Amino acid sequence: MVSSAFPASTLTPPRSPRRGVALCLLSAAGFGVSAVFAKHAYAAGLNVPTLLTARFALASVLLWAIVAWRRPKLPTGRSLLVAIGLGAIGYACQSGFYFGALARIDASLTALLLYAYPGLVLVIAVVLRRERADRRRMAALACSVAGLLLMLGAGGIKGSAAGAGVLLALAAAVAYALYLTVSEGLPAGLDLFAVTAIVCSSAAVSLGLTGLVTGSLHAPADPSAWGWTALLAACSTVLPVAGMFFGVREVGASTAAILSCAEPAVTVAAMALVYGERLTPAQAVGGAAVLASVAVLQWPRRAARAARGTGSDTARGGAGIVRGDRLAEETPAHAPLPAPGPARGDVRRWLRRRADAGVPRRPEHPGQHHGPDGRRDAVGTGRAVGGRAVAGGAGHRRRTEG
Repeated sequence: MVSSAFPASTLTPPRSPRRGVALCLLSAAGFGVSAVFAKHAYAAGLNVPTLLTARFALASVLLWAIVAWRRPKLPTGRSLLVAIGLGAIGYACQSGFYFGALARIDASLTALLLYAYPGLVLVIAVVLRRERADRRRMAALACSVAGLLLMLGAGGIKGSAAGAGVLLALAAAVAYALYLTVSEGLPAGLDLFAVTAIVCSSAAVSLGLTGLVTGSLHAPADPSAWGWTALLAACSTVLPVAGMFFGVREVGASTAAILSCAEPAVTVAAMALVYGERLTPAQAVGGAAVLASVAVLQWPRRAARAARGTGSDTARGGAGIVRGDRLAEETPAHAPLPAPGPARGDVRRWLRRRADAGVPRRPEHPGQHHGPDGRRDAVGTGRAVGGRAVAGGAGHRRRTEG
């Protein structure tokens, strides 16, 4: 998964909700099937270090090609150092834990355990006094913990390998929660693709050097392993990031974050279809409780933002920076006035929110309109970037999973 930055503006009325929903679901599906590609690559002889190094190297090439085409302003100074650290340490660790778990336990259980990260983000935010522990959030946290206990106590987790897999999946959730918390320090206005490219490149270098030092990089005997790696990089890293980026522009970060919860459902369905994996009834109920807690965490922020006119959400994109990531939304100083159309009520509400926020109805200089690109909303990496998209509490940002 990859954590990323998803520029978006909630003050711009949605242009095509149906298309936005489709793009967000496409992003979730791309992150969701990453486990299928990984399992096939493992079966073809690739190990975790080699798979992740190749995945992020290929994804970096594609992302830098997009950056070269878009020509955005690249992060500099402290922002650049933070992005490099997020990739080399945060995303690399999170992805290593997640894909290490995939090699030991069922992908369905791994994906659901990873989604404990929104609750962990909330706990960190409360400890750091960035969020208040209100009843709704505490109820959601209790629901998430109960779901985890159901999944872990439902049986089917036997043997040291399975136990290690569960610990790795939970470690991936912790790593992603920390990754998202640190990524909140990135300033608004950073381009999603530029940040994601830096994160993926840093992760590739970090994992590659670690593999060289430990001697764990090995070429597979079956050439098909590289094909599965290419699919993982393109279809479960770059494509989901792009889908979430454009989907958020259509439906807003809150809706995108909730739609991203389809990711583990896609993983469960895909693994059942391809590998015959089945959750026990208790694990299924526990997984549903964890995903429900994510939606419960998100809705209060959505309502509060509607009243304030500003706010921030985090979208997870998969299990890593590209996933996933964070969706931070801010009010542009001079967002372009929307053209009157069928959504006239949305336009009026948008204008009213701008007025409440003290933003002039028209630009100060006639003919000079500063659009969202002038001060874009930042999305921290990525699903990662990751990411998968999840929102709530302190802001569930999408993860890079790996």
